[in-house]
Amino acid sequence: MGEGERTEGAAMSSAPQQDGEQTRSPEEIRADIEETREQVGDTVEALAEKTDVKAQARQRVDTVKGNVRAKADEAKAKVQSATPASAQEGGRQVAAKARENPAPLVVGGAVLVAFLLGRRSVRP
Repeated sequence: MGEGERTEGAAMSSAPQQDGEQTRSPEEIRADIEETREQVGDTVEALAEKTDVKAQARQRVDTVKGNVRAKADEAKAKVQSATPASAQEGGRQVAAKARENPAPLVVGGAVLVAFLLGRRSVRP
């Protein structure tokens, strides 16, 4: 980039300064250099973020997961609002009885497994 292309900062010149212009102290020059370094560092950091494909992919996955969760919550709310209260209450009662006395459920499950295994052994 040539001097004609510069858009910011003081013009660089090796010619001595004219009368009426103030000379800059070494501290001011150092401060300008430090500020420029910070700007370059910020620019490099921004470019690194844009080129980090893995981080962008993770961010996209997190966004999609959030959208899926929101849709699932929305669907759950719709189902609950569409299901009659009596059916919801009946389901809760069945679940509560199964928790109180799980033996019939265990026996029924064992019978079902035995039936399925028996059918499987009959087939060639």
